[in-house]
Amino acid sequence: MSSVRVSVSEALWGMCVADALSMPVHWYYNTADIRRDFSGWIQSYRTPRHTHPSSILSLSNTAGSGRSAGSAAAAVSVVGNVILHDKLKFWTAPRGSVHYHHDLPAGANTLNVLCAVRAAGVLSSVRCVCDASARAAVLQDYVQFMTTPGSHRDTYAESFHRGFFSDWQQLRPTAAAQVLEFAERRSTRMLTAARADDQLNAIGCLPMAIPFILLSATANEDQAVSAAVEFVKLTHPHPALEPLVCVYARALHATLNGACVKQQAEAALRSPVLNTWNTCQKFIQQAERCGASAEERLQVHQRAVETLGLACYTPGAFSSLFYLAYSFHDDVVEGILANTNCGGENCNRGAALGALLGARAAHIGSSVPQHWKSGLLDTQQHTVHDILHNLNTHTPV
Repeated sequence: MSSVRVSVSEALWGMCVADALSMPVHWYYNTADIRRDFSGWIQSYRTPRHTHPSSILSLSNTAGSGRSAGSAAAAVSVVGNVILHDKLKFWTAPRGSVHYHHDLPAGANTLNVLCAVRAAGVLSSVRCVCDASARAAVLQDYVQFMTTPGSHRDTYAESFHRGFFSDWQQLRPTAAAQVLEFAERRSTRMLTAARADDQLNAIGCLPMAIPFILLSATANEDQAVSAAVEFVKLTHPHPALEPLVCVYARALHATLNGACVKQQAEAALRSPVLNTWNTCQKFIQQAERCGASAEERLQVHQRAVETLGLACYTPGAFSSLFYLAYSFHDDVVEGILANTNCGGENCNRGAALGALLGARAAHIGSSVPQHWKSGLLDTQQHTVHDILHNLNTHTPV
């Protein structure tokens, strides 16, 4: 197996593992709550608590993007009717502190990464990831998966899912070409609107884009970047995202082909898109001065992520991602655990970080630990193994 193929494999595992480890403490904005709820820092797969210390699930708009306070009162809920068919009761629970992923077992992936893995499965069987037909096939599968009752167990769907299906439910296209046409028209309308939906300007755009980069590993960099960007336009049509997705796609593509993550991360942080290298350096130097104290180093990383961007919104979330990638460029295990225990938007940030660190690990004689791979929920393990089998038999990676 070629080094690039192994790198793609480890990146896929890294994406899944980092998300699953973070799932029980997703959107924990006070890191003290992690230690309190789990009797210490997360070191392994854990089952989430039924309640969440900072949940705003009950404030989310069930009919589309954003919060319920900013939505039309008469709008029909897509949660419970089009997607998340048996989950509406948790969004409207009077106690209002339901965990976003409260029904998931230890080792399960969140909805965004489930969709990402399905996208990888579709792309592993297509001839050219860069073609519009590839985007169409992924979107067709996405619609079928999201609108089929019982297809997954997650409780939460981000604004981009809710907004997409709020618009989709009017005509309900299901054929690949029709879904693509719907998504392209919607994207054009939203990208040229006088006011953008800022709920879409978030790092949650990356998980479903990552497979387009992984499956373009042996294509030239511009093709890989274009494949990711063009898909993100369909799920997250926000004008601020293209340059950010470009920065991440170039870094991941280079890493898959043997480049050093540390160098890629520094370049991203120095880029005009982020321009946070000077801030990051202060925390990097603080962490280096901690010596052998793992607890002190973690506290530095937690402060860094809180300063750079703890929530989902860009560009802060991307700065946090590349700060962690720089700090743990040669240590996939500690990098994934640090991301988890920094809290905040650690699932989507973790998926993107896990892909980068997993990709690099393959080139330095390391890998995502086997016990983490085998600890993923059985159905997800089987899906990943099927994708890797397809890569070995049907694709040029």
